[in-house]
Amino acid sequence: MTLHRTASRTATPSTRTPPALRDRPAGSRPLPAAAPVLLMAAVALTDLLTPDWLHVSPVMVAVPVLASVLLPPWATAALGCAALAVTALLQADAGQYGHPDSNVVLFSLFVVGLTSLAACSLRRRRECQLRQVRTVAETAQRALMHPLPHRIGSLALRGVYLPAESEARIGGDFYEALRTPYGTRVLVGDVRGKGLPAVGASAALLGAFRELAHQEPSLIRVAERLDERARRQIAAVDGVPDGDRPDGGALFAERFATALLVEFPPGEPLARLVHCGHPEPFLLHAGRVRNLLPEEPGAPLGLGNLLATAPAAQTVPFGPGDRLLLYTDGFIEARDREGRFLDLSDRVAAHAQRPLEALVAAVRRDLLRHVHGDLGDDAALVALERLPDGAREP
Repeated sequence: MTLHRTASRTATPSTRTPPALRDRPAGSRPLPAAAPVLLMAAVALTDLLTPDWLHVSPVMVAVPVLASVLLPPWATAALGCAALAVTALLQADAGQYGHPDSNVVLFSLFVVGLTSLAACSLRRRRECQLRQVRTVAETAQRALMHPLPHRIGSLALRGVYLPAESEARIGGDFYEALRTPYGTRVLVGDVRGKGLPAVGASAALLGAFRELAHQEPSLIRVAERLDERARRQIAAVDGVPDGDRPDGGALFAERFATALLVEFPPGEPLARLVHCGHPEPFLLHAGRVRNLLPEEPGAPLGLGNLLATAPAAQTVPFGPGDRLLLYTDGFIEARDREGRFLDLSDRVAAHAQRPLEALVAAVRRDLLRHVHGDLGDDAALVALERLPDGAREP
């Protein structure tokens, strides 16, 4: 996550781990479950059709190995026995059954079959453990980040969240949308870092926003109190009181969260934004896409006492048919295999005429296609559309 971004970037390809089990890129397909059976049939047919001096039946040892990767233990055991029986018949047909070479092949196939069965059982246990972990992670995510309502008053909302580690399902990005006495208020943010500390910081900031959004009439005051909450969170993690930091807290500047707060006052065709070091949103008006650069960018949450930059509100017209796209830097810092960044503004413009839900789905698909399913950072996006008065949700 960065504090400053420019329109043009230069980058070199980055080295990443192989893609995790997430949305597979186009062209990537798992092996069919029938592959071990097809392999066994192909080996048997090849062995029967080749000359007597050429025997390919030893290749049959690959059948239980492949079965252990794709099939449950009972199917692996059945195919191991079938491969052993077919190999014995092929050896007998060739007149090799009972010879030392034949015995070695059959014994090797028996050992490989037992080993494959053990490996398959271990794989199934690991898959069960992974399912349990993912279930817990999904429950934690639902408790941490509530699903966005599809509509609040005259606003239609859609959101998408893509964690960099798909098995974890949760990360440092967060968003929330609330109906308050002061209008609909939306928060999108990104905690620097990964792992449990980032999740804990996200939970703290979301909890504070859910309370402050209903208490504070001023959106600027909400941002200021969120900054205070972030600084207390940093102090708690570091184990140093907020007022006792060396060098005025400069050594702790690596701990922060960027955020963007948006308010839609009731009965007014406008949106009020407070930038806290976060990427600028896109405003879609009459099919045009415009980047809403802040008039006075504020400091990231947690750094308000270090930077002489007070939060400031920016007001923009937001009438019926207008759309606002809020996102985290996972969408604009995503690179392909050549190190090129995703041009998010171009992708948004390409889908600007689509319905809101289709627009979000298309941008999500473009992101995953650009990185070939290998996200290097969490990515979150919230799209909002002002509906005409009395209109039903599209």
